[in-house]
Amino acid sequence: MKKDLLFEIGLEEVPAKFMPDVLRQMEELTKNALTEAFIPFESIKAYGTPRRLAVLAGGLAEEQPKRTVENKGPSIKIAYEADGNLTKAAAGFARGQGVDPANLVQKDGYVYAVKEEGGQKVSSLLPQLLQGVVNSLNFPKTMRWSDLDFRFVRPIHWLVALFGSEVIPLEVARVTSSNKTRGHRFLSKGEHVVNQPADYLDLLRSLYVLADPDERRAIIKRQVEELAVKEGGQASIDEELLEEVVYLVEYPTALCGRFDEEFLSLPKEAIITPMREHQRYFPVFGKQGELLPMFITVRNGGDFNLPVVAAGNERVLRARLSDAAFFFNEDRKQPLSARLEKLKTVVFQEGLGSIYDKAQRLRKLAAFIAGAAKLEDVDGKELDRAAELAKADLVTGMVCEFTELQGVMGREYAKLDGEAASVSEAIFEHYLPRFAGDILPAGACGRLVGIADKIDNIVATFSRGFIPTGSQDPYALRRQALGVVAILADSGYRLSLPAILAESMYLLSVAPDKREELTGQLIEFFKLRLKNLLTEEGLRYDQVDAVLAAGIDDVAETFKRAQALKTFAASAEKMGLAVQAFTRVSNILKQAKGQHVVKPTLFAEQEEKELYASLSAVQEKSKNLLIQGEYLALLGCVSDLAAPVNGFFDAVMVMAPQEDIKNNRLALLAQVAAFATTVADLSKIVEE
Repeated sequence: MKKDLLFEIGLEEVPAKFMPDVLRQMEELTKNALTEAFIPFESIKAYGTPRRLAVLAGGLAEEQPKRTVENKGPSIKIAYEADGNLTKAAAGFARGQGVDPANLVQKDGYVYAVKEEGGQKVSSLLPQLLQGVVNSLNFPKTMRWSDLDFRFVRPIHWLVALFGSEVIPLEVARVTSSNKTRGHRFLSKGEHVVNQPADYLDLLRSLYVLADPDERRAIIKRQVEELAVKEGGQASIDEELLEEVVYLVEYPTALCGRFDEEFLSLPKEAIITPMREHQRYFPVFGKQGELLPMFITVRNGGDFNLPVVAAGNERVLRARLSDAAFFFNEDRKQPLSARLEKLKTVVFQEGLGSIYDKAQRLRKLAAFIAGAAKLEDVDGKELDRAAELAKADLVTGMVCEFTELQGVMGREYAKLDGEAASVSEAIFEHYLPRFAGDILPAGACGRLVGIADKIDNIVATFSRGFIPTGSQDPYALRRQALGVVAILADSGYRLSLPAILAESMYLLSVAPDKREELTGQLIEFFKLRLKNLLTEEGLRYDQVDAVLAAGIDDVAETFKRAQALKTFAASAEKMGLAVQAFTRVSNILKQAKGQHVVKPTLFAEQEEKELYASLSAVQEKSKNLLIQGEYLALLGCVSDLAAPVNGFFDAVMVMAPQEDIKNNRLALLAQVAAFATTVADLSKIVEE
């Protein structure tokens, strides 16, 4: 007969941002533990609220199935002496395996211990299994309480461990398991018996707890949307905020509050940020996209006395918005440009000057990038002004109070100061993208200042020896490098990445004798980011390796080459012939030493003459294709060489005994390889 398993850890409120990963761990750890213990099960899912972590596994067998296990021992030569008796090694192996030495089985030149395992009652295995799940959970931060050495995310108050109707004996941090859970902190009192795991979700629902995060998410979204429509607007539901609210409540009820219309004179971001980031409110917009003087929040409880709850939330938000209005009015007493001097008091990084110094570097680096990209339509004065003002809002009262508004308030203040539209937008856009999936800068000034800012941050931090390792990336350099790569790919700017890095190192006064090593580290760092983005574009790992092996000097070009290879790979026959041919070329060139010039007068075989002629023809044909970035057509030219390359290998002995002929043939193949890797190194492709 099959039974269900319920394991619930009741504890004090867990930070909402920890919960998704913790529940994922709960599910995976339990699944892996059951699998490793050879306990069959039919389903498994984790549930959780701020006060509980739970996992429900269905259809567990009551007993482990029995299985025959063969454990390999020493070789027969080592296991037996000349007279046929067991050696000490074999006897020790049998003893360690718990089998009679006489029952050792000889097989494939070794002795094996063959024994029956399993058949244990699952209920006897679960205490240790569940204890292992608890001990294996990882949290961003943990705490200790009382005089215990045990560390966990929050103090544990109760444990439910049920196998069918049977309580699994377990103790964690002096809390013993039982069949009693607890409901909503305020809407339910005392402990409540869970008769069996199948009753768990319905019992909690009766106690004003919706344990399934997916159910809570759907309810919250529906309630917020319906309430906004009822109030004559449309709710803006940020997915990250929604996820957080899901794990702040056990029994959600949406309610609407309002704020004074006078605050609408503030930039809308100055209103939305305190709402969303500080109060976890959803803003409401009108039909024309205008911000309405109302918000929607989610209460952890029922619909009792909602007007009182709304009034309390309105009072808190009013104080926040009053602060915002004060800082905004104070900031407007002087133009944004007047704050540049104050940037001299803010340190950028130790030994690398102030934020003011960084702004001066941005002016020079952005201009260098614009010149290198030959962007004739960019106004140099506006670009310089955008770079100069990019960091000025960091010393405004509004940004000091609401740090999430960096760039946003700079844009608003620049607009109010009468700065050019491209300048004000660039102040905001140069921070983009701020997170995975964020928008990219749309304006040229925003792109250029953004690239310069991120490159300056990365090179500066690398120059101090703070290179990201493992999961440690305190300066978020990986995100910034991804941003640079994404902007270059999106904009199509033809730029040399090593040249930009070199200019940045010069502006940062990196010692000349350190620049070569630093450049190598930086290129490898960017290559890994490119690898990630190309994989997200749908390229196979070997296709990515093939593209990157052809160089990453120009990031936009690298992306175009990758897309061309992906399209070319769809033609399986052409791809297969090209891969086979140029893998042969790559393999034999590993034996080449030194560089040699091709001398047609040394050709002895018709096939090498034909290969040379074919190479010359496709080189001439591809000149304009390379200039125009027609990489798919270039791959077509490369595939045209496959037949002459294979004909060459079939008829010509490359490693001829005559040194001059051998070197001439290797030189010819080297030219073929150089042309073939213009788009991608096809020898890196793994044939399916």
